[in-house]
Formats: sequence, structure tokens, C-alpha cells
Amino acid sequence: MLLFLNMGGSEWIFIILAILILFGGRKIPELMKGVGSGIKEFNKAKNDVTDQLRDGMNEKPKSEKVEDKKAE
Repeated sequence: MLLFLNMGGSEWIFIILAILILFGGRKIPELMKGVGSGIKEFNKAKNDVTDQLRDGMNEKPKSEKVEDKKAE
């Protein structure tokens, strides 16, 4: 991971040129659109799971709900 962070300008230019050669200029917007929609779906699923966990933690257990109704 640290090697990725220590890359200089010439390494980035080489990587960008390699991507252009492999995919071509017309395919890159389609590729980036797919990556963007994948990230969007991932974040949506992550937020849904987080919300469900928070709701579950805030919910009273069933035994407490039954006792509350009996007390009334």
C-alpha cells in the first residue's frame, strides 16, 4: 500500500498512457461510468446495513415490549 502512495509524476503518466493504450480513448468514459456506479451501489448498500444495525440496536427486545403492554 505504501508503494502506491510513493509514486511520482512520471509513474502516473506511464500508468495513464498504459490505460489509454489498453482501453482506448472511447472506452475510458464507459469504464469510469461503470466504476462510479459500482461505488455508488456499494455506498448505498453500506449505508443500508448501517441504518439497519442502528435501528436494531435502538429497538426494544420483544420480552420488554410484552411486559410494557401487560403493565398498562
